[in-house]
Amino acid sequence: MISDSQFKNELELLIANAIREDVGAGDYSSLACVPASAKGNAKLLVKEDGIIAGLAFAKMIFDYVDAGLQLETFIEDGAAVKKGDVVFHVSGSSQSILKAERVVLNSMQRMSAIATKTNEYVQLLKGTQTKILDTRKTTPGFRAPEKWAVKIGGGENHRFALYDMIMLKDNHIDFAGGITLAIAKTKDYLKANNLDLKIIVEARDLDEIKEILESDGVHRILIDNFNYEDTRKAVALIGDQCQTESSGNINETTIRHYADCGVNYISSGALTHSVANMDLSLKAF
Repeated sequence: MISDSQFKNELELLIANAIREDVGAGDYSSLACVPASAKGNAKLLVKEDGIIAGLAFAKMIFDYVDAGLQLETFIEDGAAVKKGDVVFHVSGSSQSILKAERVVLNSMQRMSAIATKTNEYVQLLKGTQTKILDTRKTTPGFRAPEKWAVKIGGGENHRFALYDMIMLKDNHIDFAGGITLAIAKTKDYLKANNLDLKIIVEARDLDEIKEILESDGVHRILIDNFNYEDTRKAVALIGDQCQTESSGNINETTIRHYADCGVNYISSGALTHSVANMDLSLKAF
């Protein structure tokens, strides 16, 4: 996985670009009618139930816009919230609050929706040893906060990007000339380039599971689009030789059944690509 410093850099780049995109040459609406010397207060109001996420990220946004803005928090990231709850108060320059408002709301609404969805899946997995993973099916340019939100919701992060883990999927395998060749070439490449990366290999059927197990050095097998019966067979075949992960159109109805098959992980793109933003608003008071 990426380092903490890399992750922080991703967030800082995102904030700078979001403010550039939203503010441009200036927030003329505020500049036109709100005096530069005006001070104000605003509250973040929850308008639907869920898991709140993005509070720490909002603090980073406010600090970027104006280090003089003060945040008083009443609810922490990861907490369950209900309609009518107030998450924080922000006070300081009225122009600065208005300048940061939309980027804060867009970020927290998206992150809270992801944390809420993730927490629903976590609750469905209670009593099993299976953990929920996110994927790279994220909003372009907004991956870092989305993966942060998954963690806040109780899930775990898969690889951040193409550079921090090897994942040999069907197209890699076919282009490389087969599973055994793909794994061998990968191990040679990692050694030649002095890279220490975990290797995950996707299997499309039980025969491919068996072939993967003939090669050492595989960290996890991705049991992709298997039915329940074949997933159980795959888990039995793999045993403790490496980790197991189920994926492929897994939803609220099927997730528990796949967990009961004994896999270590279930990955779901739905955590990040199929959520509707939580309704939040920033209100002056």
